[in-house]
Amino acid sequence: MESVNQFELTKEFLERFGEAIESHDILFIQASLSGVNSADISALLHEFDSKDSKYVLELLDVETGSEIIKGLDPDTRLEFLSEFETNEISKYVNELDSDDAADIVNELPIKIREAVIDGLDNEEKASNVLELLRYDEDCAGGLMAKELIKANANWTIGKTIDEIRRQAEDVQKVYAVYVVDDGDKLLGRVSLKRIVLADDHMKVSSIYDQEVVAVETYMEEVEVASVMRKYDLEAVPVINMQGKLVGRITIDDIVDVITDLAEQERQLMAGISEDVEEDDSVWVLTRARLPWLVIGMIGGLLGALFMETFEKNITLTLTFFIPLIMATGGNVGIQSSSLVVQGLANKSAFSQTTYRRLGKVFWVAILNGVLLAIMVFLGVQFVMGNGFRLALIVSLALLSVVLLASFMGTATPLILDKFGINPALASGPFITTANDLLGLAVYFGVAHILYTL
Repeated sequence: MESVNQFELTKEFLERFGEAIESHDILFIQASLSGVNSADISALLHEFDSKDSKYVLELLDVETGSEIIKGLDPDTRLEFLSEFETNEISKYVNELDSDDAADIVNELPIKIREAVIDGLDNEEKASNVLELLRYDEDCAGGLMAKELIKANANWTIGKTIDEIRRQAEDVQKVYAVYVVDDGDKLLGRVSLKRIVLADDHMKVSSIYDQEVVAVETYMEEVEVASVMRKYDLEAVPVINMQGKLVGRITIDDIVDVITDLAEQERQLMAGISEDVEEDDSVWVLTRARLPWLVIGMIGGLLGALFMETFEKNITLTLTFFIPLIMATGGNVGIQSSSLVVQGLANKSAFSQTTYRRLGKVFWVAILNGVLLAIMVFLGVQFVMGNGFRLALIVSLALLSVVLLASFMGTATPLILDKFGINPALASGPFITTANDLLGLAVYFGVAHILYTL
């Protein structure tokens, strides 16, 4: 097994490496990067400009260089590749699996894209890349790689082994052998172990497993990730509308999808409306954050309007408990919405009937609300020494807010999902702002009723 050097990106090493680039110290650069994982080299080159990074890349072998380019952030990669001639890009793309090659080529301007494909030495690779470019990048067809190992059901085991040896030259990881008929229609799969243990004169049709999980080219990436997670798959075959085997998706591609989806949901929950990075421009970052900040500001103004409406009933003591009401409502809403969003992501939100689910939410909210209301009542009247009426107002308002916030937190993501909107939006500023307004309205409404009795 080839060893990989432990790599630590320190300030001292960066300075020394930068000096080596300026002085063209080839021996130091090659020695420093010998045995280092390509992902670590990608992180290192991110610290240098495109011209210096290209110089370093040209000192390494082509296979390592292609893996480094694959590991770069798309925006960084596009800027980096602008330093290369099209034939140089073709040289590196030629070393990649078809799915990674298609992703990189798809990022290039159309004129350069066509020249890069035309410059690929491997005609089969060029054909595969062209085919993959037809698919949307967010569906199974855009995720799949064309490289796989397949066997005809009518082949003998001996011929199958010979074919595996030939086909495996283009496949980095072999998870299984997919079995097809004469028209390339997927029939099933067979493990390498069963092939090795079988007699050379037996046919594949006698040993393959007909139960195989496959996804269609048009299936969305979220659904593909759900299928692979549900059946604990390391790779899944991809078929077209006619049931023909056209590619496979491996676990590393799905990990990237899950990571991207988690990042998008995290940004939505934080109130960031676009997919942005820390190194994006000031305008892009401002544009992504401003919408929900404006909504939050509007919510604050509406809250002030509520307080103005009930101005006659507001006492100084009553205002002391506004943070308690708003914070509790916000927390309950976020807890409820987070559980529903998690259920929707795991396809379990409707494992029970809607009424039963809402009923369960109601009883949980009742229990939490009653316990919190009792503690607040006791605290306001006996610990803080306020009167019975104020303690009753705060505790009843808190109970009402818990119930309503729980309902809002449950219903909002379900409604958003129904209309095709990412339900993660309900776990961010949306539910917080709504529950703040709801809490103020309920609090002062209860105060108004009890003070006028």
